[in-house]
Amino acid sequence: MSAVPVTKTRKARRDADSEQSKARRPKSRGFNSSSPRELVIRYLLLFIVLAISVGPFLWQLSTALKSPSEDIYGAASGLIPQNPTAENFGRVNDAIPVFKYIGNSVIVAALVVLGNLVGCTMAGFALARLKFRGRNLVIAMILATMVLPGEATIIAQYVTVKQVGLADTLLGVALPGMLGMINVLLMWNAFRGIPEEIDQAAIVDGANVWQRIRYIGLPAVKGTLAIVVIFAFIGAWDDFLWPLIALTTPDNFTLTIGLQYLKGTFSNDPRLIAAGAMIAFIPIAIVFVLVQRWFFRGVGEGAVKG
Repeated sequence: MSAVPVTKTRKARRDADSEQSKARRPKSRGFNSSSPRELVIRYLLLFIVLAISVGPFLWQLSTALKSPSEDIYGAASGLIPQNPTAENFGRVNDAIPVFKYIGNSVIVAALVVLGNLVGCTMAGFALARLKFRGRNLVIAMILATMVLPGEATIIAQYVTVKQVGLADTLLGVALPGMLGMINVLLMWNAFRGIPEEIDQAAIVDGANVWQRIRYIGLPAVKGTLAIVVIFAFIGAWDDFLWPLIALTTPDNFTLTIGLQYLKGTFSNDPRLIAAGAMIAFIPIAIVFVLVQRWFFRGVGEGAVKG
């Protein structure tokens, strides 16, 4: 008998044994497949997180829509208003010049967003793509500044803004936030995700730094730019402590400072405060809706690609 048929027979036997062992082996579920018990636990946890995050917002909205005759703190109070009314929002405008404060907040937020878009993009590109002495030291200093809490430097910020003559101005309020260190690191990481070969090819073709930023860098980091816009806008819109220190003239107050006048010494209507909070939330929701398309794309930018 020749060796070839024996070899084929042994190979066929090994294949048959392998198929039998695979058949006896219990099939493992994939990453996305789950048992009914796991699905129940997963959706229960999602419901708990949803209740914690969205619940206070819904209660605030319900309070803002309740009429003065409805109970808020009693056992009979519910999430759905019995006689919903938008009168509380009009009362906010009667109590404070809310549109004036909204305009001031929009100006401050626009300056902060513009400063971060321009400054953080240029700084991030320089740290990621330009070769210069002391680059690692600059990155280490940026990381060191993020360790300090904002309250530790707020007095120095006020002294600096006052010395340059911008105290009690909207530009002075926006100036410290026009270049956020966390946004610089985000842009630096996003530009690092661009293959260096593309940059080298552009340099060989004669492209300068500005052309590389415009035609190569910016189209590739749109998602991270959306994240920077959201972070900068929310930080400027919701800031309370710094505008409270920097501003003294009521006409220059931002919305977060102006809303504190809804809680007076002799009157404290939770419906009015809730309506003011809803008014302050609307611009944040609008900005997120406008840039959410690029926001979720930016979460994966700068990641390691295999």
